[in-house]
Amino acid sequence: MDFQARLLKVGNDLRKDEVRALVFLCSDILGCNPAAVQSAGDLFSRLSDQDHLSEEQPHLLVELLGIIQRTKLLRDHNLPRTGAQDLISPYRKLLYSLSEELTADDLKDIKFLLNNKLPRGKLEEVTTLEVFMELEHRALISDTDLGFLESIIQPVCPVLLEKINQFNAQNSMNHGLVAQETGRPIAETDPQQSTEVRSFNLPPSQCCSVQHACCVSHFNQMPSFNRCVSAGRCVGHLSPRKPDLLRSGDVRDRQRRCSKYENPNPEVLVLSAVGCPDVSVQGVETYLMTAAKRGRCLIINNCNFRVSRLKKREGTMVDEASLDKVLKWLGFEVEIQRDCTSKKMSSLIQELAKTSQRDWDCVMCCVLSHGLEGGVYGVDGGTVEIRKLMEPFSGTNCPSLAGKPKIFFIQACQGSRQQDIVYTDAGTPGHGYVDNNAVQAKECIPSHADFLLGMATVPSFVSFRDGTHGTWYIQSLCQNLADMVPRGCDLISILTKVNADVSKKVAWIDSGHKTQMPQPAFTLTKKIVFPAPNTPHPVL
Repeated sequence: MDFQARLLKVGNDLRKDEVRALVFLCSDILGCNPAAVQSAGDLFSRLSDQDHLSEEQPHLLVELLGIIQRTKLLRDHNLPRTGAQDLISPYRKLLYSLSEELTADDLKDIKFLLNNKLPRGKLEEVTTLEVFMELEHRALISDTDLGFLESIIQPVCPVLLEKINQFNAQNSMNHGLVAQETGRPIAETDPQQSTEVRSFNLPPSQCCSVQHACCVSHFNQMPSFNRCVSAGRCVGHLSPRKPDLLRSGDVRDRQRRCSKYENPNPEVLVLSAVGCPDVSVQGVETYLMTAAKRGRCLIINNCNFRVSRLKKREGTMVDEASLDKVLKWLGFEVEIQRDCTSKKMSSLIQELAKTSQRDWDCVMCCVLSHGLEGGVYGVDGGTVEIRKLMEPFSGTNCPSLAGKPKIFFIQACQGSRQQDIVYTDAGTPGHGYVDNNAVQAKECIPSHADFLLGMATVPSFVSFRDGTHGTWYIQSLCQNLADMVPRGCDLISILTKVNADVSKKVAWIDSGHKTQMPQPAFTLTKKIVFPAPNTPHPVL
């Protein structure tokens, strides 16, 4: 009997509630609304299409049936009974375990407690797992924040708090380290030695004055990158020199003291990294932002690289959640695709370009993955050139978006040299990696107008990912969008502020402190100013 026939028999032997449980457990892997999966066969087909389930790799099915305690089906249908045990996240396992412990009366009590949090229609005829999914959808619970879940479990079934406490303790132990996603090599480290990694802001004794740093923009030699726009401060490739380290302290105090910078080099335009430029400077136009929705944002979030030899990207779900909150608040229709192969990444981009609408104000794509020189990895270990991700949106290929901004943010490192202890988006197997072949953003951006590419790192700078709090770059980007859009700031000024903020962060790695510098590049012809939403910005 072939593998598909055995899967069919397994699916037929599962109860409806068991199928719903499997779909819930796989929700992070599927990257779609669990409600869209109607049957066991549908689930298995989706997992097979995404290369998560095959005769050669039945490990996910083995683990799933083990979690719901139906391993007898493996024996009944001649399937392997051993396999990897860490394909489903501990967070999903925790929520499933809690749902199994809660009785029908407990569920009624939980629904009563949620009356002021969820619409009554969302609480009718739903299971415990569906309640948990709705809480996730509304960002009331996550794998890094179970406080609200504890508050509703405690009065209903306090004995279950021990399960949550154990998860929190394990999660803190596993993900507390700062992780590094790198640019060029820093220091060579003995792989046998442990490396201490600490994240901190610099003490007040460090000088606030900056000459070559976080907020300078070189005019490079590319023809499409050599003109100045005063209101946006610069149209060009932001390629900063290594920053003098900035002092920490109160944000307002930094803003007051750091709003002006020395500019000893007449060939370097110094940008104000704090505060907002005058958005009404004469002669500088702004892209129209008048649609009911800004447009669509595709988030490709590659976390689990099980089918390749690349490491899991701990902390990336935090970045995904922050982007989702902020971009929806800004009016984007957000589509999230998780754990994509290189082929699927390309097809998703092509599909986004083909389905783009003329009434969109813009389009955005965020890629969170491992990277290498000039490209990003799919979870299968295949690569996609960054330029290839952007080219489908040129005026020729995508006329519906001609004259409108096409915005790309890439959270990925660009190299493969080894460094101990830290996680890295270099992706090469080992303890951690640094880049020795980083590519400049200007080499990735197409020559067509109206593109903006924001990359997490520049050559010679490391990029850090924290397993608990996400990456420095994406978290700073989201926070500054939330803070500065209501003040009427244009996107280039916001990215300059991101450069300033990230450059102030320091990780202590064995031989000394290491910094990071993001790198925007663009061929914009106008300013991008997102309309200020009517609602308060989300809490990140």
